[in-house]
Amino acid sequence: MERSAQRLGRALVVIVDDRAAQDENEDTAGPLVTELLEEAGFIVDGTVVVRADTVEIRNALNTAVIGGVDLVITVGATGVSPRDVTPDATAGVLDRPIPGIGEALRSSGLAAGAIDAGISRGLVGVSGSTLVVNLAGSRAAVRDGMATLSSLLSYVIEELSGLDQD
Repeated sequence: MERSAQRLGRALVVIVDDRAAQDENEDTAGPLVTELLEEAGFIVDGTVVVRADTVEIRNALNTAVIGGVDLVITVGATGVSPRDVTPDATAGVLDRPIPGIGEALRSSGLAAGAIDAGISRGLVGVSGSTLVVNLAGSRAAVRDGMATLSSLLSYVIEELSGLDQD
């Protein structure tokens, strides 16, 4: 439990947005997620912006896992349109899914009025010792998702790091 009094660990944010990846739109989700992660006690290594492309997303996730971050938050491309491929790319990276957290994100998002969070196909799971979380792309979904995650992150990160082991 002493770890949560310090820093929870390192995090990386992956924004999945075709227009932002091509510099047509400014990424507004990345700074919001970074701010919320820092408030929660994470050191944010940075934000990576990729197109809604399975290979690009998978490469960003694998790079983060190999780089040893404790948490990767992806934002965007989790819905039902043909370009919403973040969950599909994430499934190929996860060693163990944690479906209960994904369901909590959908339920709380829908209750908060973030429709994209409610219909999100986003996954949550573990790759190596990294927690990977897919959030829907709206600011409301990000805010609600991070609020939902805040009570769970320290527990999961401690479990993954083995700090709670005797």
